[in-house]
Amino acid sequence: MSTQEQGGVKEPTVDMKIEVHIIPVADVDRALRFYKCLGWRLDADFEAGPEFRIVQLTPPGSECAIIFGRGVASAAPGSAEGYLVVFDLDKARADLAGRGVKVSEIFHKVYDTGAEVRVDGRDPDGRSYASYASFSDPDGNGWVLQEVQERLPGR
Repeated sequence: MSTQEQGGVKEPTVDMKIEVHIIPVADVDRALRFYKCLGWRLDADFEAGPEFRIVQLTPPGSECAIIFGRGVASAAPGSAEGYLVVFDLDKARADLAGRGVKVSEIFHKVYDTGAEVRVDGRDPDGRSYASYASFSDPDGNGWVLQEVQERLPGR
């Protein structure tokens, strides 16, 4: 029986960091052009024959990278979703639009009925973590920009 199942909480003793997010794509070169166009740093592009190629890129300021390629992901192209935290949502939207990316208008979410409903415009209370915009890569992998200007305690 695990510690969790026993009702106890065990303090972590080993650092664990998310370093890579796998993005399933249909066309590796097209995805590489798209993410480089966003200004993401190319960390690696390794090919080991016709069945395997791995590409890694990192968004500016991020400690977590994405990888995609041939022989890398078993998921269907376009099935990944991720969040990109930004300090200034307007600036991030303008940057993406200036790079030719179709990015949504700013929205916030309402849960009045228990279900998530997107509502146009910023969070009316101006809270961090509550205003968003979104875009997709050429395969349909979805990205949400989330504005965070003040971190929650402990973050």
